[in-house]
Amino acid sequence: MQLFGRRVAAAGVAVLVAVGVASLAAAIYAGVLFREMPGVAELVDYRPPTATRVYAWDGTLIGEFSKVRRIYVPYDQMPPTLIKAFLAAEDHNFFEHGGVDMGGLSRAMIKDVFNALQGRRPEGGSTITQQVAKNIMKNNDLSVGRKLREAIVATRLEQSLSKRQILELYLNEIWLGYRSYGVGAAAYNYFGRSISDLSLAQCAYLAALPKGPDNYQPIRQKAAAVRRRNLILQSMADLGWVTQAQANVAMAEDLKVESGPSRAKYRDADYFVEEARREALQVKSVGTDLDQGGYYMRTTLDPRLQTAARIALMDGLETYDHLHGWRGAWGHVAIVPGWQQATLAKTPPSERKKWRAAVVTQAAGVVKAQLADDNSVGEIDAADVAWARAGRGLTVGDLIFVEPGDKGGLRLRQVPAVNGALVAMEPQTGRVLALVGGYSYSLSNFNRATQAYRQPGSSFKPFVYATALESGQFTPASVVLDAPISLPGFGGAVWRPENYEKKYLGPLVFRRGLELSLNTMTVRIAMQVGMPRIIATAKRFGVIDKMDPVLAMALGAGETTPFRMTGAYSAFANGGRKVSPHLIEVMENREGKNVFRADTRECSGCDGAFTGDDGPDIAYSGDQLIDPITDYQIQTMLEGVVLRGTAAQARILGRPIAGKTGTTNDFRSAWFMGFSPQIVVGVFVGFDDNRSLGKGETGAVAALPIFIEFMQEAIKGLPPLDFTAPPDTKFAFVGPNREAFRPGTEPKPAAVRVEAPGVGETPFAITPIPSPAPQAPKAALPPPPAVKPPKPPDELKGLY
Repeated sequence: MQLFGRRVAAAGVAVLVAVGVASLAAAIYAGVLFREMPGVAELVDYRPPTATRVYAWDGTLIGEFSKVRRIYVPYDQMPPTLIKAFLAAEDHNFFEHGGVDMGGLSRAMIKDVFNALQGRRPEGGSTITQQVAKNIMKNNDLSVGRKLREAIVATRLEQSLSKRQILELYLNEIWLGYRSYGVGAAAYNYFGRSISDLSLAQCAYLAALPKGPDNYQPIRQKAAAVRRRNLILQSMADLGWVTQAQANVAMAEDLKVESGPSRAKYRDADYFVEEARREALQVKSVGTDLDQGGYYMRTTLDPRLQTAARIALMDGLETYDHLHGWRGAWGHVAIVPGWQQATLAKTPPSERKKWRAAVVTQAAGVVKAQLADDNSVGEIDAADVAWARAGRGLTVGDLIFVEPGDKGGLRLRQVPAVNGALVAMEPQTGRVLALVGGYSYSLSNFNRATQAYRQPGSSFKPFVYATALESGQFTPASVVLDAPISLPGFGGAVWRPENYEKKYLGPLVFRRGLELSLNTMTVRIAMQVGMPRIIATAKRFGVIDKMDPVLAMALGAGETTPFRMTGAYSAFANGGRKVSPHLIEVMENREGKNVFRADTRECSGCDGAFTGDDGPDIAYSGDQLIDPITDYQIQTMLEGVVLRGTAAQARILGRPIAGKTGTTNDFRSAWFMGFSPQIVVGVFVGFDDNRSLGKGETGAVAALPIFIEFMQEAIKGLPPLDFTAPPDTKFAFVGPNREAFRPGTEPKPAAVRVEAPGVGETPFAITPIPSPAPQAPKAALPPPPAVKPPKPPDELKGLY
């Protein structure tokens, strides 16, 4: 009996020890679990990474920045039908349980026993709250510890957040395939619409996806997807959340989805969107959080003008390329089964959606080509065949790009080797309305508008002439000699700047040097004004940050970008005020609070009630760079470039346009900078390796036609405004031209002014013409007849 008692006592001690050890182990294990779990504050403040959405000024979605594609949608903006579909599919007792559905968990555990015996993956029986907890912990292992942590965090969530908040987190966090996190992104990627526009059937399909998006892929697994969708619709009817009739109609609906997920349907703004991303990264409160902070970004982009800019630049570069000949096929294959695989090595520009890869199957006589995608055969247009044979020709097996012709057959196409950029701005504000940084973003994402530093050539000359007028040493009545000039260069060499045609016109009135882009006149003006003043002007306008004080810089030998030049010309268009070119108008965080606003001006009356009167007047911001009258003088001189100078082709636009052509040494770069009172545009054309464009490829030849094509679209709907003189401007006729003067500088009757001579020149005099009475502003130019643009006089042919 004593022995039995001792054994009982020993057993009791052993049990107590075991219980103690187990309790200690459980406590330690629980401590580890709790240490790895987020605190209450983390649960309350949890926000899943969300895409930043980028919009044009009119609300068009043009892009997004994201690590994961998620559009965060508040619970109040989710349609009830969508919410009920997910509850029917995942957790119809969601609003009744406390985070863990014990009944559902028990059923799942019993089912998992059979799953284990059959080697299947366990299901788990997680509620929506548990799935949110799992996403917060970012742990997908199937251990018992993970399930315990998940249950504990789910309970904490229920205590810390409302049911609506938990459901909002779930519907925005869940992975739904098709590059979609959350219902907002899924609705857009699958169906190309917002969640508020989804049909009942579409809501049910999205609710089918959490079980496994790949299992219900809408194209490859369409039958399984429709079955799963219909089961959810029937479940909604059984729960009384929709009528059986509504469910039946939805079940009969076909499952149609987008061909593939995309960041935005509008794809003409890729260069602009990438540049906007770089601009947004400079906002201190945004920084590296840009691609996960869920920001709303409204940009300055005008989609109509952006599309016009992209088309004009591509057309212009293709025109240049076509004139310089066929460079040959981009590949060659033996025409044997499987030849189509070779076409995958190169793709046409995505912006040219009609271009298709093909192989030449017959090169003698009528040239034929077989398309790689459908194996159909067509004849290449005879004119294109002649063009190709004048170049490197066509042979059987050549891989080429073709485009279906308007009248049948195939047109031969070639990706240009040349490149360029176009920038359009609103001159009063610096808002970038359009920006194209190259021929095709799909082929090269290098942005030539903002990243390519090139010499602007004669498009820089207006800054020289503005400096001269501002200095007081010159007026529009000044006469400057256009004649050969020799100056000392580096190392004892002699520098002899020349006009393009090597022709010299003798003494000319001031404006003609700009209208005809005469180099020797410009150099003489720069000598008298002094390069330090010209450099200061260039820096003040934002053309360039650093410039050597040598006379060659007056002819545009410094380096700048099309973006900076367009911003600088905006000051010429707006009365001489500095603007800050920008692509982003407003940025808001996911709570709707402003984190950036480009326009920082104060408006004291903007918060008042509407009274029917005109709104408050808000003064333009920006420093006054030059006197407004000086600026008007430059405007009229640059308008003269169009009326009777190197940009005479632009007269076809039939309204007041000012601008300046630019060409650099050896024809390496071609420019045209042009503007009206409403818009300023910069066009650049050049090779990426800075080689010559070819003899005669000046700004008037290579760049100006691109400007004209773009402006023909840009001016639609805009009134033909004239350039307006400041109120205190004085006027006088200088020869045939009515010139503007600052008060006190206008010519006086019977006065004679002697100009300071240049190097090796003889002084000469001019007799000014008395100023007539002030006249009304000039009327808009009448549109010219629909014929070819007027041919410039011989003296202007090919000028810079």
